[in-house]
Amino acid sequence: MRKVNKIVIHCTATKEGQNVSPATIKKWHLNRGFSDIGYHYIISIEGKINSGRPVSKIGAHVKNGNSDSIGLAYVGGLDSNGKAKDTRTEAQKASLIKILKVLKNIYPKASIHGHRDYSPDKDGDGVEEHEFMKQCPCFSAEEEYLDLQPKSFKPKTKKAKEKLNGKKQSN
Repeated sequence: MRKVNKIVIHCTATKEGQNVSPATIKKWHLNRGFSDIGYHYIISIEGKINSGRPVSKIGAHVKNGNSDSIGLAYVGGLDSNGKAKDTRTEAQKASLIKILKVLKNIYPKASIHGHRDYSPDKDGDGVEEHEFMKQCPCFSAEEEYLDLQPKSFKPKTKKAKEKLNGKKQSN
């Protein structure tokens, strides 16, 4: 089994209400030159957790971060005009928590991040919205899943750093 230190959450960058299948996403990725679908799991609008690339195989979902990570994607991420928006349905939110808890049981030291958290931190204080290279996954995964992070969690984003520091001070 390969070493997994990170779980990276993505969106499919499809319009709200437009459901796409893992087979369609796989075609997109093959057309981009990938050897397979890039994500390990895809969550449909209805909340169905679909398998993608086998977890035993390195994914193709985050530049310079694939070798030790698992990639999850929820279908959506754009409003009807094609602008970034958190379009997760309640079913998708519940399924994300479900799959994250399963993966955290298998990989308890894995930290959870959003794809956008891998943007360069240009001013050294944590990645901020003005530094995002992309909006994916259209919500702050590090903050939302702070309670699932390992004790050794080192946030990439400024907001998660501030929230974590506030949590430590109140304990």
